[in-house]
Amino acid sequence: MASDAQNAEEKLNTFLSQRPSGRYTFDSERGAPQSEICREGGEKGHECIVLKMYSTKLFEAMQKHGFYCALPMDPTQTHMVCDKIPQS
Repeated sequence: MASDAQNAEEKLNTFLSQRPSGRYTFDSERGAPQSEICREGGEKGHECIVLKMYSTKLFEAMQKHGFYCALPMDPTQTHMVCDKIPQS
């Protein structure tokens, strides 16, 4: 039986594979065991999923997928914005 962490990774992989070079945002409550990740654009507009993954783990996973994640320029916003790093 797959663990929650494996299921969350698989769900993230599937979500990212639908728009590999898209812009993603994620957010969670401080210390919460789940995070919401969203993407903008595409035919469906704004799409989100909830993963059983701490935001720190989601940050690491996004980096492994080749994304650069940072806080937005607006200091009132606390979500992370992730953009695909272009491959040279």
